[in-house]
Amino acid sequence: MLETFLCSFAMHVLVATAGALSPEPVVEFARHLIGGTGSVTVTTVVEVPREFLQDLDADDWHPLRDKQSPAATEDIVANYLAERGHRLTDPIKQALETARIPCEVRILEGRDPAEAISEAANALDVDVVILGATRKIFNVEAWESVSARVMQEAGRPVLVVPQARKDADDDEHLSSFENHAESSISM
Repeated sequence: MLETFLCSFAMHVLVATAGALSPEPVVEFARHLIGGTGSVTVTTVVEVPREFLQDLDADDWHPLRDKQSPAATEDIVANYLAERGHRLTDPIKQALETARIPCEVRILEGRDPAEAISEAANALDVDVVILGATRKIFNVEAWESVSARVMQEAGRPVLVVPQARKDADDDEHLSSFENHAESSISM
């Protein structure tokens, strides 16, 4: 019943990641939220260390030029944003595309991720924001997190996805690997 209700709307979902968000639950939530006609925007917020990049560029002195042009500096910033941003958004984007869920990527520059995500949610007029929890949800510090601030500031529903738990099988596999490695070292 809920799925039928959700599928009747063309929802716009904003997925905000800092790299800790597991792609699998995002795909499942997005599939249910957008139905067949909605859309997904994947975003991340990158803080650009402009002074550091300018210092690096200053070390690239050339006798035929006195100063780096503003356009060249902006190209360096754009490349930095693209490289860092795509490294964080590509796993989510690839998982969505593999599931045949079209998405758009928006890489945001900012010092305050919660503010940038909230502003993007409002500017894009999304229906729901999906975020990853990087802290335990039921702990005092969680209420000071980016996720908590977006819940307060965005003015729209926010779905917080906890980090994936390790399976007991993974722990057993790791344990057997460590035991094998220790026995190999002691030989």
